[in-house]
Amino acid sequence: MTENRHQALGLNDENVLDMYETMLLARRIDERMWLLNRAGKIPFVISCQGQEAAQVGAAFALDREKDYALPYYRDMGVVLAFGMTAKELMLSGFAKAEDPNSGGRQMPGHFGQKKNRIVTGSSPVTTQVPHAVGIALAGKMENKDLVTFVTFGEGSSNQGDFHEGANFAGVHKLPVIFMCENNKYAISVPIEKQLACENVSDRAIGYGMPGVTVDGNDPLEVYKAVKEAADRGRRGEGPTLVEAISYRLTPHSSDDDDRSYREQEEVAEAKRKDPIILFSAYLKEVGVLTGELEKEINDRVMNLVNQATDYAESAPYAEPEAALKHVYAE
Repeated sequence: MTENRHQALGLNDENVLDMYETMLLARRIDERMWLLNRAGKIPFVISCQGQEAAQVGAAFALDREKDYALPYYRDMGVVLAFGMTAKELMLSGFAKAEDPNSGGRQMPGHFGQKKNRIVTGSSPVTTQVPHAVGIALAGKMENKDLVTFVTFGEGSSNQGDFHEGANFAGVHKLPVIFMCENNKYAISVPIEKQLACENVSDRAIGYGMPGVTVDGNDPLEVYKAVKEAADRGRRGEGPTLVEAISYRLTPHSSDDDDRSYREQEEVAEAKRKDPIILFSAYLKEVGVLTGELEKEINDRVMNLVNQATDYAESAPYAEPEAALKHVYAE
């Protein structure tokens, strides 16, 4: 019998099944979006495939009633865990009026939903990092019990916004969790052409915070690291840099041809470490997941995806004049 790692972390069987279902839902929505894109029904997809374990493991380690999430564009697993629905994500994919992120005015992956404390992201990468630091500063000034959780790719860790945000958070001991989802490629640029140091987490010492590198294909390892970071932040001990190592299983986006910069054998090898397959195997080994329950979860997820697709496809587009909302005084 495999060691029961989740109980050692204070998670019960229901928690880990919920994690698994959220990971699977993110994957199935993403797969459906690719089909819709290739069928000419939605214009653009930017994928979470291969990164669901890091996203969901991290989100489950946070207080989703109080903490703020500042996701980057691949973070479907994070926003689903924070309360966004399959239907809402599909409305975004189809760019419909009811899309809660932007009313259909922004590309998919630009998540934002006030009621669930998901803070709107923008197209230039890494702008969410200073925002997370600002929210943490405001929380500290108002004596609020909150941490902010911000994610970005390893390419973004080379942007000025990351360095300025990390430095400010370190100096002021702010409750920020910086999580780098290192998927090995900044669009087409491999990691060895991005960093001179071995790990993104090596940069943490320069900002006076702990840095840790974890297996991003293992939701329990990510959960543990993010839980420790959240606890540190709540105790007033300042920020943490977590680096979750995963692999992007799809091209950068639906407009990218990854065959021009990486070998397909490399992608095939990464698919053998697919986090959903690995987590399902762990849950079966510890007796939490059976073949019957796995089918039941997948059927439930597919039902949600089908309903979301049908609803979003037939939902109305925004009126042309809606493009002017929230731009000027209104």
